[in-house]
Amino acid sequence: MMKSLNQIGKILLSENEILNRVQELGRQIGDDYKDQELLIICVLKGAVIFVSDLLRNIDMPVELDFIQISSYGNETESSGEINVIQNFNTGIRDRNVLVVDDILDSGLTLEYLIKNIQSKSPKSLKVCVLLNKNKAREANIKADYVGFHIPDEFVIGYGLDYAEKYRGLRSIVALPKNFILDVQCDSKFL
Repeated sequence: MMKSLNQIGKILLSENEILNRVQELGRQIGDDYKDQELLIICVLKGAVIFVSDLLRNIDMPVELDFIQISSYGNETESSGEINVIQNFNTGIRDRNVLVVDDILDSGLTLEYLIKNIQSKSPKSLKVCVLLNKNKAREANIKADYVGFHIPDEFVIGYGLDYAEKYRGLRSIVALPKNFILDVQCDSKFL
């Protein structure tokens, strides 16, 4: 039996709220980099839906590359260990680089990535996140572009997952702490 969004958890952000904010971010980024070249590095897998929508709202040509980093595995909290699964391939020396990630939580993943990119001498480096958790961080990282500030809850949807499931939800949903995910549930229709 398929569960509704309300049975999974509390809807924090609706599809329309997300899409409207992504349009605003795209316009802002386009204005900030007007008449400049921009390389976007998307942090996989969580930011892939966000970066896809964001790219369609930046009114200028941009180059795109990907990096896959994990510090969660199948858990709801960061392990603190950074695992680079796939690195970006594009040269970034003397280039404007924008890292796009799904969520700023502990800050450890972005701290690692920022240090890595800075060591390659970019012209500029900024960070864009869809979600910024309101909490104390393990790393002193701040995003230059933020879609939404959210409470310190575990969230799924719009690219964010739990155990590789629920990325396709169109809304951002907070999972209750005592919720046991039914891995048999097919979320693609939610």
